Amino acid sequence: MSVPITMSWDGEAMVPVSPYWAGRADRQFVIGETYKMVEHHDRSQASHNHYFASIANAWNTLPDDLLVEYPTAEHLRKKMLVKCGYADERSIVCATKADAERLAAFVKPMDTYAVVIHSEAVVKVFTAQSQGMKAMGKREFQESKEAVLAAIDKLLGVDVGATARAAA
Repeated sequence: MSVPITMSWDGEAMVPVSPYWAGRADRQFVIGETYKMVEHHDRSQASHNHYFASIANAWNTLPDDLLVEYPTAEHLRKKMLVKCGYADERSIVCATKADAERLAAFVKPMDTYAVVIHSEAVVKVFTAQSQGMKAMGKREFQESKEAVLAAIDKLLGVDVGATARAAA
């Protein structure tokens, strides 16, 4: 399995930063082969932690009538990701509108975090994209974080940025 190898540019070549990484490079790469490189920026653990703390704080302030739709902070996060477009969509075309209603009712309990919508004879299932460190890079995570927190601010009827500031 390929793993990212920490390298340093010495002005002429990329050089592993330690004997450990040199050994990994020897096992992973073939002398004489050409490899494409791309710069990678690790995501801030502090930003990651702030995001999840902000969501937890916001969930704790939800009015009782919203707790049915968002019974946990994780439901709030995932449904806001879907709302903000950070989702995978699956569409299923049924023979009739009644079939679509039955299918939607069948699919919904399979993933309580999913957003299931049916219109006419089509059922659409939206699932939130993973925000795990490996699944989402620094830039996309930051964009999704800002979008989700702004959507939560709107849901709560507070000024944009209030949710993020409350967890700081």
